[in-house]
Amino acid sequence: MSAPSISAPVIADDLPILYSFRRCPYAMRARMALMVSKTPARLREVVLRDKPAEMIAVSPKATVPVLVLDAETRVIDESLSIMHWALERNDPHGWLNDKEDSAALIAEADSDFKANLDRYKYPTRYDDVDPIAHRSAGLAFLVKLDKQIAENGQLLGAKPRLADYAIFPFIRQFANNDRNWFDAQPIPALQNWLAGHLESGLFAAVMTKYPQWKTGDPEPIFAG
Repeated sequence: MSAPSISAPVIADDLPILYSFRRCPYAMRARMALMVSKTPARLREVVLRDKPAEMIAVSPKATVPVLVLDAETRVIDESLSIMHWALERNDPHGWLNDKEDSAALIAEADSDFKANLDRYKYPTRYDDVDPIAHRSAGLAFLVKLDKQIAENGQLLGAKPRLADYAIFPFIRQFANNDRNWFDAQPIPALQNWLAGHLESGLFAAVMTKYPQWKTGDPEPIFAG
């Protein structure tokens, strides 16, 4: 699949607004769904230590991604909900096939695996945490995924589904915390799967860098 394009900054008041932070895995998966579904949005890149008041006003929980659908401020501020909203409009590659199996696997990744990832990557944020123990617990989930990928090619079959795109940004984060350790683990199918997604044109497109958005700044059009 060729890389989707992102246009030069313009103003388009009729398009949704996407508040995003480039390195956030939740925002990554939302951006990929918007890209592949060819759903354009006005991009507002956020710096997490300096969140815009406009974003907090429409989504007081103040986490990215946030998609503001129209002038009446209909808001979607959960990444999976943004993915489903975009793909239900247009799903050219069948990401929503095997929806129930995808949902179950994503739920496991977003709960137990994400908890272990956070305590492995950010142990000082928690009381009485052994990051190596949480790394081992996270690895157990990766071993499970490795077996599925070895059998199928992707998590749920020969072609990637919603689960693949929703989960790999978090495995990227887990891997990058200690890349030498990760690369030494006996999970070759998962390592190759991750590399393939990271090297894809889609991922390259959604990782384009943008400056922090401030009130009144131009809004690049993020679109497939």
